[in-house]
Amino acid sequence: MRTIEGIGLGVRRPFLQGLLATSRRVDWLEITPENWMFYGGAARRSIDACAERWPIVPHSVSLSIGGLDPLDETFLAAQAALVRRLGAPFWSDHLCYSTVDGKPTHDLLPLPFTEEAAENAAERVRACERRVEAPLLLENATYYAHMPGCTMDEAAFLRAVLERADCGMLLDVNNVYVNSLNHGFDPRAFIDRLPIDRVRQIHVAGHTRVGDTVIDTHIGPVIDEVWALYRHTLARAGHLIPTLIEWDEDIPPLDELLDELDRARAHAEAALSLPGPPHADPQRPLGLPGLR
Repeated sequence: MRTIEGIGLGVRRPFLQGLLATSRRVDWLEITPENWMFYGGAARRSIDACAERWPIVPHSVSLSIGGLDPLDETFLAAQAALVRRLGAPFWSDHLCYSTVDGKPTHDLLPLPFTEEAAENAAERVRACERRVEAPLLLENATYYAHMPGCTMDEAAFLRAVLERADCGMLLDVNNVYVNSLNHGFDPRAFIDRLPIDRVRQIHVAGHTRVGDTVIDTHIGPVIDEVWALYRHTLARAGHLIPTLIEWDEDIPPLDELLDELDRARAHAEAALSLPGPPHADPQRPLGLPGLR
């Protein structure tokens, strides 16, 4: 099993060959497994070449962990094989639903923030971890409308799912910022309510304002307000949580992306050089499949 540390980059096909040739610092990589794990040939050779140089973790988009459709056993078997091949310490997906009646919605749709939905998601997390035999991290997703019937807010819902599933979190700082603008809450207070000791990975990215709505487009660069929220998160944690730069549309030349990684390192150094609040032990063990 490989260790994920430092600042990483999400792999996208437009810059893959340049990435393999670069001598600039990249600490680890994240891939969207749906784009790679069902393919052989050049695609597999490229990811294998990356894996020889960097640790890689899978970050999927189609698990539908909060949904009601049966879990996709074909997908989970392929995910298990990929995790084993990469030696990945964990894998991740979004706390949302993305299928209805077995058909993909091609979007990450919000769950009702209720006790019933939290229990359903937690039960499915446990099943996925047993099937893949690796810890699953849940990412906080962006949402643009509240599902009816909510009995708690998003931060309380996230905590409920994480604690019931005894799993880790992928904290997307940009998603917190986007949701705070669209739904009118304090993003720092939101971060402070999360169980920071469960956060194993962070995403930072760009977004786009469309009229009165902010859309999570993953178009960079990362803005100052998101970097400030990132520094706040690390100061609260008291250590560098492995951090990934996401840039999915209007992708610039690779060197511009790697400049964003350098900026992330500078922000992390600034955050951790300042006195911060007491923090949890970053080595706190998570529950493992079969040991609940």
